[in-house]
Amino acid sequence: MTSLPRVSVIGLGSMGLAMANRLLDQGFEVDFWNRSTRDEQAIIDRGARRVSLEDALQNPFAISMLSNDSAALEVFSEAAISLAKPGLIHLNMSTLSLEATDELAARHEALGLGYVASPVLGRPMAITNGKLLIVAAGDSKLIEAAGVVFEKISAQHWNLGADHKRAILVKLGVNYNLIHALQAIGESVALVESGGVDPSTFVEILTHTAFTGSAYVGYGPMIVNRNYSPPGFSVALGLKDVKLVEDAAASGGLVLPVAKVLHQLFEQALADDELKDLDWSAIAELTRQRKV
Repeated sequence: MTSLPRVSVIGLGSMGLAMANRLLDQGFEVDFWNRSTRDEQAIIDRGARRVSLEDALQNPFAISMLSNDSAALEVFSEAAISLAKPGLIHLNMSTLSLEATDELAARHEALGLGYVASPVLGRPMAITNGKLLIVAAGDSKLIEAAGVVFEKISAQHWNLGADHKRAILVKLGVNYNLIHALQAIGESVALVESGGVDPSTFVEILTHTAFTGSAYVGYGPMIVNRNYSPPGFSVALGLKDVKLVEDAAASGGLVLPVAKVLHQLFEQALADDELKDLDWSAIAELTRQRKV
């Protein structure tokens, strides 16, 4: 018998599926629930159980990986979470708006349930490789209790304090920087290609010393080789994140000058039949193909 708690994964998209596999790899017993059906046999064969939403909320921890505000608010409705087992700690790893995070925290608190905003930094591969980063905010005792999960599934996690919105702001800030990097790589590649420079050589030079982080090392070759499928993170989700950044900035009385440009680029990519279903780094093609 394992001494680790049984954990539920709610939302079995690419991130949720990677999380379920990571939990299994680390010795957790795993239940899962998803709004739609998908190929789940592989993780069932590994010992995970498909359960009802009510049953998923009976475990000590429930990790949610849902795509947007509406999905999270619908799944974690007041009626649904009223059926949860007392003592449940919900680790919401989705990227949501500040308003949705506040609403979910209030719903859980009203019922005496634990809630930690804990969005993740990293793609599915980072989860399976143990390189995931987590930014958490909420009651310090809940975050401490969640350490038994965080320490097994991530390389590091940070406690950002009691205000749930802080975790969301950090996640949005990280994604906003990443979106800038995607556009910067795309523009730079277009620039050197226009002068006949081999873009692969350019990215090798770029990432040798000056830009050694995962954004440039990972996305540089993808953009050079137009390797945008299958998408690790979609154009639609990129647009969602830009909108969340703009809303969060407005709530803090800020105007982010470049956000409007990035918003327009993602809207344009989403309206382009050749780009809309690709990885979000495909916004580089708008500059490269002179579609801007």
